[in-house]
Amino acid sequence: MSEWTSTADRYLHPSTPPVLSVSPVTLPVPGRPLDLDVRVSAPLTGADLPVILFSHGHGAAYGLSSLDGYLPLAKVWAARGFVVIQPNHLSAPRLKNLVGDRPEAPLFLRSRAEDMITVLHRLDEIEQAVPQLAGRMDRSKVAVAGHSLGAFTAELLLGARITDLDRNEVVDLLEPRISQGVLIGATGRGGDTFDGFLSAQVPVFRTVDLTTMATPALVVAGDKDDSQHWTTMGPDWHADPYHLAPGPKTLLTIFDGEHLFGGIQGHDSAETTDENPDRVAAVAELTAAYLRTAFDPADNAWQTAQDALTTGEGSFGRIASK
Repeated sequence: MSEWTSTADRYLHPSTPPVLSVSPVTLPVPGRPLDLDVRVSAPLTGADLPVILFSHGHGAAYGLSSLDGYLPLAKVWAARGFVVIQPNHLSAPRLKNLVGDRPEAPLFLRSRAEDMITVLHRLDEIEQAVPQLAGRMDRSKVAVAGHSLGAFTAELLLGARITDLDRNEVVDLLEPRISQGVLIGATGRGGDTFDGFLSAQVPVFRTVDLTTMATPALVVAGDKDDSQHWTTMGPDWHADPYHLAPGPKTLLTIFDGEHLFGGIQGHDSAETTDENPDRVAAVAELTAAYLRTAFDPADNAWQTAQDALTTGEGSFGRIASK
């Protein structure tokens, strides 16, 4: 066994502390067709815990494209010292028959971002619903993370803009309380590059402007994530939030990563075309390490994770920063 393999194996399969997970925590929201349910995950101990708001994707999976998905990420983030809050967006497949045919359906682009803002407004209620969290969240340290359509939600909260084609007005949903982002399999540039065989179904994506997304973020892109339904540009499209947005930004390119990065929605997900538990673990550990150091520069978690997982033969990816 090589020294790299041994180091990576120890990093990917550590003994982790127990975490608590409470779901659903229900927040009534005036004007929303359904109450907002969220899942809350956190370590059993510790104080001054940063918060990660996570936005799920829009896949067809009934349960995994909801607050009940992405636990391979959420449980690791919680074990590494974060409070993870996962809203159940109106786009979740399980809500389709309850929500009905509304103007924003099926993607609910603005509603998804508004869900995250609602969560930030109502952290007190979440603490009351989960007494084990009382006084343990550091509300000055908030990140937004998302996968696929959830990454697009995160892009909007980080400062990217779109144009409401019905009103012909620019939509600016920048949330200043969010100081870091993690974009996994994110939406790239609009314009003529958004030319895939399903692109006509979501014309608003042609208006995406990433040049205004100034909040620091980690962009996670798979080098085999070729989203032909959206663009003929190839996998590089998912790295656009790094290349087109102003710094500081970091790009983590995952080798052999397709759109579910080994199965981040859930182990054994039928939608996963590149099933690889170690790839899932690498994405979870690297994103957690990035945020730990971003919120506390004295914490060397990010450098340690890079040394373990992106160095040497068999590494999981490569890093670029600007």
